[in-house]
Amino acid sequence: MGHIVNGEREYRLLQQRLDQNITGAPSSPVLTRILKLLFSPAEAAIARKIPLRPVAVAALARKIGLPAEALQEKILLMAEKGLVFDFEYRGQAHVVLAPIVIGFFEFVYMRTRDDLPMRELAQLFEEYMYRDDRFARDVFQQNTQLGRALAQEEALPAGDYSEVLDWEKASHVIRSARTIGLSLCACRHKASHLDKACAAPLKTCLTFNQGAEMLIKKGMAEQAGAGAAMAVLEQCKQAGLAQIADNVQRSVGFMCNCCGCCCGMIQAIKTFDLRGAVVTSSWAAAIAPEACTGCGLCVRACPVEAIGLAAGSDGRTQAVCEASLCLGCGVCYQACKRGAIRLKGRGQQVVVPETTFDRMVAMAIERGKLSSFLFDDPSRLSHRALGRIAAMVEKSAPVKAFMAVKPLRSAFLSAIAAGAKKYTER
Repeated sequence: MGHIVNGEREYRLLQQRLDQNITGAPSSPVLTRILKLLFSPAEAAIARKIPLRPVAVAALARKIGLPAEALQEKILLMAEKGLVFDFEYRGQAHVVLAPIVIGFFEFVYMRTRDDLPMRELAQLFEEYMYRDDRFARDVFQQNTQLGRALAQEEALPAGDYSEVLDWEKASHVIRSARTIGLSLCACRHKASHLDKACAAPLKTCLTFNQGAEMLIKKGMAEQAGAGAAMAVLEQCKQAGLAQIADNVQRSVGFMCNCCGCCCGMIQAIKTFDLRGAVVTSSWAAAIAPEACTGCGLCVRACPVEAIGLAAGSDGRTQAVCEASLCLGCGVCYQACKRGAIRLKGRGQQVVVPETTFDRMVAMAIERGKLSSFLFDDPSRLSHRALGRIAAMVEKSAPVKAFMAVKPLRSAFLSAIAAGAKKYTER
């Protein structure tokens, strides 16, 4: 029975390792069942020793006492299943443990496959993500999020369009990417295995640059040109899908085309009232009462139920948008047949991290996981010591009060990011 006990231990330790990630992985018997379907006990034993930041495979092999060639072979098998990220940097193979999201959930369902029990996994992911709110609240807590809404450009008033920054435009994200990958929408694909997917197009997930290159190499995406990606974007707009992109300004990694019924981010908003799960665009829907007939098309189209019908001042039924709930995506503009809806500026630019590193540092600080992010190498005493210090700083009352003051918070984040970049370069 020893091997069974050890196997259970490895899955428990893997869950704990995944929970150190910025987006978390709360303990649950359901998560354990998911991990057992995805990882063999031997893979779990390796995976739970892989840092949350990239590490050279040769260095990891020395740390865990395996020949580098043998470890590389095992990592390649896990990477094919989408459980780890592997890539080359300066001629050396590197690896990093994939989180649940954005990570191995998406990589399981971004393609059709027969090497995994897809229906059983879909049922388990559904239960883990939506049976209670623990996972959703781990992923979508605080202010900095994984995804941000993009405003459909044609929905913007002509006078304001010149004020839209390049990183706010889906067209710019597509046309500026050096590599584009096209995959199945993981959320709708998962829903299809539960017999409850909507009729929206399925092959709509766009990835860019290094992430796209990795997915294409692993067969999880097919390479697409900018023209083909723009055609997918237009198809998705016509289908009433909202564009939700990587919450960064530079080197955007992904762009989802999301429906209100299957998308995990939108379901977190609607199921658990986590209204900040997706960062809004800098725009919100504005409805012209004189043009609105109260037909309700926009109400049915809004993915987050931010629009309702109410009696206007003249007694006519009209659409009303709650700006605080609105994503600023422009889906309602496409749905309206009367030209009664446009997007208007919110009056304040939404703050978006400049790079993926800046986003991750901000998320780590907000979630009290800065120590895990910066000092994630448990084999080195110096890292453990620094990690404990950082953890104490994060939890101290003065730092919490300090972070509540927005100008100080911004300066603190910038200083932490600058220092962490120097640390990781070393």
